[in-house]
Amino acid sequence: MKKANLIVVLDKENKHVLLCRRKKNPYRGLLNFVGGKLEEGEDSFTAAYRELKEETGITEEDICLTYLMDLTYFTWDLKLEVFFGWLNRDMELIEEENELLWSDREQNYFDMTCYAGEGNMGHIMEQIRQYEKEQAFSR
Repeated sequence: MKKANLIVVLDKENKHVLLCRRKKNPYRGLLNFVGGKLEEGEDSFTAAYRELKEETGITEEDICLTYLMDLTYFTWDLKLEVFFGWLNRDMELIEEENELLWSDREQNYFDMTCYAGEGNMGHIMEQIRQYEKEQAFSR
């Protein structure tokens, strides 16, 4: 099964999320989280940090990623691994291929006219909110 990842990067104030405007299909022209494909024999975290550095310049020293979930698409023979984390500092991003931009965290990420993934971006953002509520409750 092929593997790919999505990485949700939140700014250190937790008010914005990093997005890229896709230049390729699927979802050409729509906004998406950053990410990419895993290389042969590469573990999930190594791939996530590699893709993040390649696409944005963000390194493991800038963010601590949490593995949130995965989505398995059996008809596409694809496992999509989803990570998230908060930047620990302000930084200048380095674009690789896709335009990068910060979006208000409270946008409607279920809006399929703007955002890739048939509502998956909205679902992922809701899962992060649930995680934050659980973490606040457990403290």
